[in-house]
Amino acid sequence: MANNTLKLAKKNKNDEFYTRLEDIENELCHYKAFFKGKTVFCNCDDPRKSNFFHYFSYNFEHLGLKKLITTCYKSQNSDLFSQNDSEQAVYLEYTGDKNGNKIPDIEEIGIKPLKGDGDFRSPECIELLKQADVVVTNPPFSLFREYVAQLMEYNKKFLIIGNKNAITYKEVFPLIKENKLWLGYGFNSGNAYFYTSPDKDYAEGVYDSITGLVKFRNCGWFTNIETSKRYEDLDLYKKYTPEEYPKYNNYDAINVDKTSEIPIDYDGVMGVPITFLDRYNPNQFEIINANDIRRNNNVPLKSHGLIKDKDGLLEDGRITYARILIKRKR
Repeated sequence: MANNTLKLAKKNKNDEFYTRLEDIENELCHYKAFFKGKTVFCNCDDPRKSNFFHYFSYNFEHLGLKKLITTCYKSQNSDLFSQNDSEQAVYLEYTGDKNGNKIPDIEEIGIKPLKGDGDFRSPECIELLKQADVVVTNPPFSLFREYVAQLMEYNKKFLIIGNKNAITYKEVFPLIKENKLWLGYGFNSGNAYFYTSPDKDYAEGVYDSITGLVKFRNCGWFTNIETSKRYEDLDLYKKYTPEEYPKYNNYDAINVDKTSEIPIDYDGVMGVPITFLDRYNPNQFEIINANDIRRNNNVPLKSHGLIKDKDGLLEDGRITYARILIKRKR
């Protein structure tokens, strides 16, 4: 029964990745002052399993929270690898310690049924979203576009995990360009580990059957909460030469292969890897729409405003991966 359930989950979606508590602690420690007096909503979490619920409930008084709400989609397992499916979607509300032991006891946590399936897009989950000041969770990677669009529609603060390839989505990149969304502090050494079901197909060395952890190198934290990291200048040392920084055939910009190699003395437009956003300071650089620097009108307009695919051909014959266009502000 358990294997059949896991195979069905694999067939229907590939989004069951559970975040480690240590990764949540490592990121959330940078935002402690922000959470005081806030209602936190974790709307993609089985509250009986979620380390997001664990973190916020055990740190409720320390953070000075007002309320914690957690919802889950029905049929999430109460125990990740058990046969015990939950057919009832529920949500939990926690408003802090009542008996003085500073532990979220079961009698202090309000467990309430949901009429629907607990999908974050359902009307009753949207009503809970309206109550929240900030959303913190690991949403389904396959629904990242819809998830971010909903957060923006309801003008919510958020701190969420996503695949960094989402940076290149036409629904996401304009938000980055307009300084409505940016990257957080990130995972230790750039490696994210998630608990997941054991029957999925991974390359050798990606899934550890002993720990039950799968490793991703391309995940990050997306947020619109201000951080001090966001305004740290990127220290530069290299100088521009035409030989080392070729131009694009289709765009009036030079190519830079590594963020650390952005030339210190070039004032024109530069194409940099998407990893640049880990160090992006909006006071130091501005992001340019690739459509604005096309060499001629025969170059296709890009809805995302990036340089991507075959249109990223360089004058030296190379084709680059996705590039963000930036220009120095000062």
